[in-house]
Amino acid sequence: MPYRYLEDVATADAAFEVEGKTLEELFRDAAVATFEVMVDTGTVKPEITREIELKNENVGDLLFDWLSELVYLKDAESLIFCGFDVNIRKNESCELKATISGEPINQRKHSLRSDVKAVTYHMFEVKKTGGNWTARVVLDI
Repeated sequence: MPYRYLEDVATADAAFEVEGKTLEELFRDAAVATFEVMVDTGTVKPEITREIELKNENVGDLLFDWLSELVYLKDAESLIFCGFDVNIRKNESCELKATISGEPINQRKHSLRSDVKAVTYHMFEVKKTGGNWTARVVLDI
């Protein structure tokens, strides 16, 4: 599994570490881990797509913005997501273009878990170690 939940980090929040060989893997798997806190993504169908474009000066802030945008879309449009096709370019800044897929929240159909309110900066970290990227994320639930 490309991510693991950290049970001993925060009692009122959800925390996870994620690892990827590429930034695209890291961002995709962080999105999956975020939505797995909220719902069994296996119960979500890719019926609706949304395009997301984000830009930031560094990779860590871009990951924070990415996960925050996903939580915003969940709240603003009552959508949950299961598919994340992510492309990232690093030049003078970092640019993300992604297509995400999912469907409207349906309490009868989806196996809902906790509601993520926000991504936090508490213990937030993104780094490259060896050939892999790793991140630690704490979600406010």
